[in-house]
Amino acid sequence: MGRAVTRSIDHYPWRKATRSNSNQACVEVAPLATATGIRDTKDRRRGHVEIAPAAWVALLGALKR
Repeated sequence: MGRAVTRSIDHYPWRKATRSNSNQACVEVAPLATATGIRDTKDRRRGHVEIAPAAWVALLGALKR
């Protein structure tokens, strides 16, 4: 479904999830060239996960149920 990646992706427009809370339990997402990137807001140096377009749509659909 996804894979951990550590290459630099800082030039992409990362957005903090609207459901993130004040306890720093936050994730950020960004539209990458061929996937959607997901990373931990408080520990960005650990890299990110890239999810293929079809898997991203399926994940969002499952979360909305």
